[in-house]
Amino acid sequence: MFERFTDDARAVVTKAHHSAIEQHAAAVDTLHVLAALVGAPESRAVQLLGRLNVPAADVTDEIERVRRRGGITDADAQALGELGIDVDRIIERVEEAHGPGAFAQRFSAKGHLPFADDSKKTLELCLKEVIRAGGKHLGSEHILIALTLQRGPAADVLARFDVDTAKLREALT
Repeated sequence: MFERFTDDARAVVTKAHHSAIEQHAAAVDTLHVLAALVGAPESRAVQLLGRLNVPAADVTDEIERVRRRGGITDADAQALGELGIDVDRIIERVEEAHGPGAFAQRFSAKGHLPFADDSKKTLELCLKEVIRAGGKHLGSEHILIALTLQRGPAADVLARFDVDTAKLREALT
């Protein structure tokens, strides 16, 4: 499958992997993939977001906010809020006691760092998206679309900017 990736899509996957290693993550997750996408200013994914008036820097800031929460999505935080649990206040208290970023999961990865199940699913959905569109090459724009096709933190980040599958497909045509 990797042979169908364009240079920018390969660069995104590689950058996501390196970023996860630098962050001492247990696996490469969809937030690593999204961060790598928006961190490549010349990529087709960033150009696609630009057509939707979504600044890559704003997406990066939102990724960091979600990562600081340990990956808890807005939907999860809202559900907990309905039970009287203030996720942001809990994170503030944990960081007061243990330092900035203490709530984010970090591990000491040794050896090969795997892709998390949701990231693997993203890559599978990319290929399906290329086939659906009748293309032959998988680009960063297909990775971006695939991130919106499944629930999770990366899709939630994009949804905060009103980015969904339909809008991305429309902007791509």
